[in-house]
Amino acid sequence: MANSPQAKKRARQNEARFAVNKMRRSRIRTYLRFVEEAIASGDQAAAAAALKAAQPELMRGVTKGVVHKNTAARKISRLAARVKAIA
Repeated sequence: MANSPQAKKRARQNEARFAVNKMRRSRIRTYLRFVEEAIASGDQAAAAAALKAAQPELMRGVTKGVVHKNTAARKISRLAARVKAIA
């Protein structure tokens, strides 16, 4: 357990940061789920629209440090290929 005032403050800051990052990760996963559901339904227009909405959300996660850049790029690339394959 943290004893010094500085360590206690860092623990508080870590909790706050964890909550924010958790919210961001959850939001990204939600957008990705929308894309997955649209792909599963077989509707290319809906899937393309969902992917277009999910891309900025994923890249925002990159700038905020929640997701690695290559991970986001890989996810976008694979989803785009699956959306394209619906046709």
